[in-house]
Amino acid sequence: MALGLVGRKAGMTRVFNEQGVSVPVTVIEVEPNRVAQQRTPESDGYQGIQVTVGEKKASRVTKAMAGHYAKAGVEAGRGLWEFRLEDHEGDLPEVGSELNVSLFENGQKVDVRGVSKGKGFQGGVKRHNFSMQDATHGNSISHRAPGSIGQCQTPGRVFKGKKMAGHMGSENVTVQTLEIVNVDADRNLLLIKGAVPGANGGDVIVTPSIKMKNKG
Repeated sequence: MALGLVGRKAGMTRVFNEQGVSVPVTVIEVEPNRVAQQRTPESDGYQGIQVTVGEKKASRVTKAMAGHYAKAGVEAGRGLWEFRLEDHEGDLPEVGSELNVSLFENGQKVDVRGVSKGKGFQGGVKRHNFSMQDATHGNSISHRAPGSIGQCQTPGRVFKGKKMAGHMGSENVTVQTLEIVNVDADRNLLLIKGAVPGANGGDVIVTPSIKMKNKG
């Protein structure tokens, strides 16, 4: 993972490019990311930084975390996130410094990670794109039922991992190689072409595209 930013999904809108074409974009509000700790190979076995963003009531901060923030000299945020860096990716930002949208530029490819919208308990048709049974020809109350799931006497059981009804959504999802249409430094906004995971108001992590990095 490379150095990135933690932001909050604000919603979707559209912008018009120089050719007058409408481009759908997701607006990500990126408040300054405050560096709360440095991770070094000597103390942690790897290199990276820990950041916090936003704010949290003092009454909601545990004594241990209050001491952690006080040691770094930063205000308590709504959470802590880490970015691991390779040894060749440059010096680590200083503790107490801030990272903002200037980390990215227009046209850059990025990966965006977030928690997808929770959809509760869903059946196989919606969850795994199963086909429905006949809606006519005598079928009764089994239109969206999964059907048989076993294999006779051998093996005489259902294998673990069988696709069935169950909890859907609310899981970590990464959408790769999205394009940054505009970096608005004045309003701390990133406009990213296309959709990103999660509901409006959810935290997302934006990092440089790993595929583009591997291509050099």
